[in-house]
Order: sequence, then C-alpha cells, then structure tokens
Amino acid sequence: QVQRVPMKDGQPVTGFSTADDEHELPVEPKYYYYDEWDFRAGDYKPRWCRVVEYAVSEGMPQYYEQTLAKYSSLAAQTRRQFELLRPEMFRKVKRLLDGEEFDLDAVTEYVVERRAGHTPSGKVYWRRNKVQRDVSVAFLLDMSASTDEEITKHERRQAQDEFDDDPRRYFSWWMARRAQELMTPPKRIIDLEKESIVLLIKALETIGDTYGIYGFSGYGRDNVEFYVVKDMDETLSEHVKKRIDKIAPVRSTRMGPAIRHATSKLEMRTSKVRILFLVSDGRPQDHGYGRDRTEKEYAIHDTHTALQEAKRNGIVPFCLTVDRYGHDYLKQMCQDMAYAVVPDIESLPSRITTLYRRLTE
Repeated sequence: QVQRVPMKDGQPVTGFSTADDEHELPVEPKYYYYDEWDFRAGDYKPRWCRVVEYAVSEGMPQYYEQTLAKYSSLAAQTRRQFELLRPEMFRKVKRLLDGEEFDLDAVTEYVVERRAGHTPSGKVYWRRNKVQRDVSVAFLLDMSASTDEEITKHERRQAQDEFDDDPRRYFSWWMARRAQELMTPPKRIIDLEKESIVLLIKALETIGDTYGIYGFSGYGRDNVEFYVVKDMDETLSEHVKKRIDKIAPVRSTRMGPAIRHATSKLEMRTSKVRILFLVSDGRPQDHGYGRDRTEKEYAIHDTHTALQEAKRNGIVPFCLTVDRYGHDYLKQMCQDMAYAVVPDIESLPSRITTLYRRLTE
C-alpha cells in the first residue's frame, strides 16, 4: 500500500497522523475540483470530480542507486544521448544591424552590391546569443490495481493469443518462461514503471529540464488520488529518491481529472516547451466513469477532452501504454495527439527515455 501524506498548496501538510505518530489528529488535505466532460450531453458536469493530492512517503534509500546499477549500461547510453540535446552556451547570429563584430560574408556582399550600383543591406554584424534549453515536463504514472500484475502473466495472456493454433508451441514457451520464473522473482508492471522513472530522472538531470513526477489512482469521482513523487519546484534530493521506492498499485484509473490536475501544474510554468507525458497500462476506467462498468465510451471521451484542454493551453500531451491493444482506444482518445504502444513491456525503461528524447529534439 502507498503511504500517503496530504498536500496543501503543493506542500506536505504537517500534523498528518502516521503509524509512527498515532496520537496526532489527521489534517484534512487540500481538495481540487474539476469539471468532467459528458459527451452525451455535449457539456461539462461542473466541479464533478474531486482530486486529493498526496505526497508519497519515503521508502528504502538504496532503491534509486540499485536501479541505476542494474541498468548501468542503458543509463550510460541514455546519458550520452541526452547530452547531445544540451545546447551550446552561445550561438553565433549573423546579418544584424548591430553587433559585436563585422560579419565578413555580409561585408563582402555589401561591397559587391555597392559596386554593382545596388542598395545593399546594412545587416553586416554578428553577435553571440546565449541559448538555453527551456522544457518543463510532468510525468503522470498510472498507479491502478492492474499495474500489480506480474509481467509473466501479462505476457502469458498475449502468448495464448499468438499460439492459439499451436498448443505445442505455447507449452514449450510456457515451460521456458516457468524455468526463468523459478530462477528470478517475478516483476510487475509497476516495477518497470518505477525503474523507467529512475532512468528518466538521471537523463533529465543531465540536460537540466524542469520535471515533476506524479501518479494517480482512486475510486469514484469524489476520490481521485493524485500522488506527488517529485513536484515541479523540487530539486532531486534523497527524499525524492526514496519516494520512488514507495510507488505502488492502488485502485482505479480516472484519467480525466488526473490529466487536468497535472495540466494545472504545467500551466504555472513559463517554459517555452511544456509536455504532459502519460504512462498507463490500459484504458481509463473507474466506478461511475460511464453508465456502468462495461461502458467505455464515456471515459474515453472525457480523457480525450482533458488532453485537448492541455493542448489548447500550449501543452504537448503524449500518451504511452504497455497495453498491446492500446491502438484500439488510443486512436480515439488521442486522435491528432501523439501516442505510443509498447507491447514488449520489458523494453519500457529504454523506450520511455528514447520517446522523451525524440519529443524534445
């Protein structure tokens, strides 16, 4: 279970009772209210969803470094790739009316034009302009109960689809996987999400992008839980590193209000490039997120509208899913916005860093 600390105005609320402090009365956390899009009515339901923001508690201090050591080769490769994104400190800007020195090419053209009887341009100077990368990104992680699924079971379901016509091939595949499971502990989808975030942090610290790391889950419109692993204004500290260890599966996936809340954080940034990067393992679904649990259209439409709202506010939404059937709903949910499906879930740590690099090149 995720241990939660209520947040108010972006800061942990003091006085919240924990297992170590049972005598303190809990302080009511800050609630945020958001509209929800009802595609049947063609209108918003005002203040329909309540988002509760929590800070994830701290876990084991060694998790962050152990993950980097485990992926040392990939981490080094990613760092080298991201270093190429760092701009040079100064860029030479030519053909200016005023500047540091004469632009020799422009001066030559000026003389030639004058001798030919033309009126040349007076832009014959150059100067060095300071160049800075200016990117803010909010990573929004799906922390629904389904991310607790072991990857081997996730792959086994896919393999059954692939080997339906050849039971012997499936049995051989299953025996090989079973032998591997006995040698190494099973890994869950959420574990790969956490490892991917560690590698991303290492890469983002290399290039200096501003970033926040958030998770979401909850149950019902009155309890959309929004977890803060690292807020936008926080620096990478030992506290942040230890919080990553505590990222864990919780309940359902009401994407719309979580996207709107992450968008509100990005709207406070003045960066030239602002990105909302959503990582999930399936379609949006929650109690009351439609007429019943079987309906899928309502949740898809609200999530699409939330992504559109972000885009209208100058934010670049990007959705990534490890659901091999993600194309079925992402093409409707994202439409003209970018998304990616990663059917090979174990490639997530390398794919997520590659996709982010391409987004910001």
